[in-house]
Order: sequence, then structure tokens, then C-alpha cells
Amino acid sequence: MGSGKDRGGERERVALTARTSYSLRLAAFYGALFTIYGVHLPYLPVWLDMRGLSAEQIAAIAAAPYFLRFFITPTVAMWADVTGRHRALINGLAWLALLLAVLLAQMQSFWAIFMLAVPFAITLSTAVPLTETIAVAGVRAHGLDYGRMRLWGSITFVAAGFVGGWLIDHVGAGAVIGCILAGTVATVGCAWLLPERIDAKAGPHTPEAAPSARHEEGKKRSGIREARRLVASPVFLAFLVAAGAAQGAHGMFYTFGALAWHAQGISNAWVGTLWAIAIAGEVALFAYSGNVVRRWGPVTLLLAATAASVARWALMSLSPPLAALIPLQTLHTLTYGASHLAAMHFISRAVPDGAQGTAQALYATVASGVLMGGSTLVSGWLYAWTGGHAYLAMSALAAVGLAAALVVRARWSGGLLWNDPEPRKTS
Repeated sequence: MGSGKDRGGERERVALTARTSYSLRLAAFYGALFTIYGVHLPYLPVWLDMRGLSAEQIAAIAAAPYFLRFFITPTVAMWADVTGRHRALINGLAWLALLLAVLLAQMQSFWAIFMLAVPFAITLSTAVPLTETIAVAGVRAHGLDYGRMRLWGSITFVAAGFVGGWLIDHVGAGAVIGCILAGTVATVGCAWLLPERIDAKAGPHTPEAAPSARHEEGKKRSGIREARRLVASPVFLAFLVAAGAAQGAHGMFYTFGALAWHAQGISNAWVGTLWAIAIAGEVALFAYSGNVVRRWGPVTLLLAATAASVARWALMSLSPPLAALIPLQTLHTLTYGASHLAAMHFISRAVPDGAQGTAQALYATVASGVLMGGSTLVSGWLYAWTGGHAYLAMSALAAVGLAAALVVRARWSGGLLWNDPEPRKTS
């Protein structure tokens, strides 16, 4: 009896060690990857301006990746689902990002920068859904808390933004590319430490468990079939519209938010503080995401996110004073944090394991691709014409998302969209 208890205790310790290792390695990679985003998102236009690019050229570089990833990201993710090599692909993307960043630092002309900056952005954005697939696999197989892994990305995003802004003020805009290079080096190192994706039923995907050529071909056909099932599912399509609209409605804020605040006379220091307030709420949500999701569920979070988005951008169109902007920025906890958290847990609960990576890629492509790119381009025209009133268009987009979230609530039972067939036993 005693030896049985000892063996049981040892198994529990091994399982706990595996869960902790899986979680820490993902948290480290999120932290490294979002160190790049913390500088790239707010400050790359500053570096491009220093290089002498026009506003139209900067807009083209910012918008192009959103549309091109529509073709690239799902294809890569589908291949990852077929082969199970999510970790290997992320490592390859990390090294490619480092190479592109090194070359980008040397460029001066628009087309040279365009041909490097656009694939650099696509490389980063393609790594995200692959990472999310590994994270969600940990949620399903180990019962991990997704939010507590992902919050480290939000923390490093804020830290990188503050450090990057300070360096720009004291060293100059050239510091932007230096910070991006440092982030890509850290990302390469942390990508090497990533765990293999674990399926709740099948165990870890490893090169040693590579399938035969016939089985590989069968999985390819299966991967295409699962992708078709996703896009043919009314519930999944409604989810994509809801989550995508909530995310895409940030296009005006991400591109012209600082300029609109400057036009109101708000200082750079307060611009940075307002960004920090927004991300702080996101971090707090992710820190307690396990309890939040258990209590409310992904659909309620999606409804809250889209409703808050309608209100946030409608109020922002009024060019509110600083005193009102502070509480408005806390709505970022819902408009971004809750919508992303809802998306991760919806995919985890609704999508069968074999289509997880494809579902993540479709979400990223719609939310951070088509809708974000479209809202960014529309915002440029509207902002030039109406100034801060352009936020009304973002509120309208969020209203479409709210309607789609109501469809998800009405039609989703809370389980898988379809059931995977039981694997056929072989002798």
C-alpha cells in the first residue's frame, strides 16, 4: 500500500512539474514576443518618419500586412495542424523575424523598407496563432490558466512601450529599431524553450512520432475537411464576426489615437500613461481569467466586449477631456482583453482538436487582418475628413459584432461544433 501511495505521489509531482514547465515556457515566449509589439505598434511610424517616408507610405506599410496575412497565416496554421510541428514553425518564424529586422535596420528607401517591414510584421502575426494553439492545448490537457500565461505579454508590452518612449526622447528615433532587434533576439531564445504541443487524447507531437506518408496524406485531406467545416459553421462564422469586429474596432485608436489626443493638447507623457492604464486593466483580467471564465463563460465575455466597444468608441468620438479619458481607457479591459479571452476559450471549447490551429489562424486573420486592416484604412480617410468623430465608424463596426455575439449566444450549445470520430484501431 505504501509503495502504491509513493508511486501515486510521484506521478502527481511529475504531472505538476510538467504543468509548471509548460506554463512558464509559454509565459516567457509571450513576454519576449510582445516586447517587440510594445515598440513596433506605437513607434515604428516614428522610425519610418525619421527615414523620410511620407504619411501615405507609412500608412501603406502599416496596412499591407493586415491583408496579406489573410493568405499566409491560415495556410501555415493548417500545415501545422497536419504535421503537429507548431513549435518548429514558431522557431523558424522567430529566426526569420530576426534576419528581417537586421536587414531592415540598414534600409533607407521606401520600397526597400516596405519589402522587409511587411514580411516582418506577417512573420510576427503568424507566430501568434501557433503559440495560442500550444497554449490552448495546455489549457485542455493540463488545466492551465490561459490568462496567467498570456498576461506576461501584456506586461512586457507596457514595459517595452515605456522604455522605447524614454529612449526615443533621450537617444532619438533610431532607438526604435534597436529595441525591435533586442526583442527578436529574446524571442528566438524563448522560442527554443517552447514546449511541444500536447493533445489531450494523443499526447505530445514529436518528430519521433511522425506519421507515415499515407497517414500524412490522410491528415492533409482531413485538415482541409476540418477547415471547410469551420467556415461552413454558422456559429463559428458568427463568432469570427463578433470577435473580429470587437478587435477591428481598435483600428482608429491604434493608428490615430495619439494624434487625436495631441490635437486636444494632451502631452506625450499622458499619452503613455493612458496606454498604460488600458493595458493594466487587461493584465488584471488575464491574472484572474480562470475565475472570470468559469463564472461568466466565453459568450457572456464576448457580449460584454462588443457592448463596451460600442459605448467606448461612441464616447471617444466626442473628444472627451483627460478626466473622462482615464475611465474610458479602463474599458480596454473589455474591448480587447475580454474579447480576446472569449475567443481563446470559445475555440478551446467549441473547436475539435484537429482544427484548433486553423481556427486560431482564422480568428487572427479576421480580427487582426481583414477587419483591422479595413478599419485602419477607413480611419485614415475619416480622420482626415472628420477628426476624432471617425470613432463613430468604429462604434458602428462594434455594433455589428454585438449582433453577431447574440447569434452565437442563441445558437451555440456550449460544446464542440462537431465531434471528432474515434480513431480506428490498428493491429
